[in-house]
Amino acid sequence: MEHIAYNQEVTALLAACDLPVVDLRVNGDVCFFGLRQEGDLLGVIGIEVHGDIGLLRSLAIPVAHRGKGLGQQLVAYAEEWAIRSGLKALYLLTTTAGELFKRLGYAELSRSQAPKAITETPQFAGLCPASSSFMFKELSASNS
Repeated sequence: MEHIAYNQEVTALLAACDLPVVDLRVNGDVCFFGLRQEGDLLGVIGIEVHGDIGLLRSLAIPVAHRGKGLGQQLVAYAEEWAIRSGLKALYLLTTTAGELFKRLGYAELSRSQAPKAITETPQFAGLCPASSSFMFKELSASNS
């Protein structure tokens, strides 16, 4: 697992997984982490920091590598980083991975319960469809 820069390789993986990239840019506000094997990017996840909370986003794993626990590893690493960085909670929007996030301790919320910092993100404001599940998890050192 490694901290990775946002680049064309990450863009290609996110696009292949039908995840939005229009709001991402090099040296942007999203910290990315990735898993590599023999130089190939097997998965990526990002955290967009907003004060003491974060928007967990861009969890992407190529179809050929799904079902091997990589998503769980990426989420766990991102949560550990968030805790070390002083974040108190992570929020996310998903159309396809709600069950995974429930198994990892995330709870569904109504969009009306979203903190202002999250509602102002492009992800929340329009990039993710209104039908997306909105979820959150409180973080503490005991979560890691």
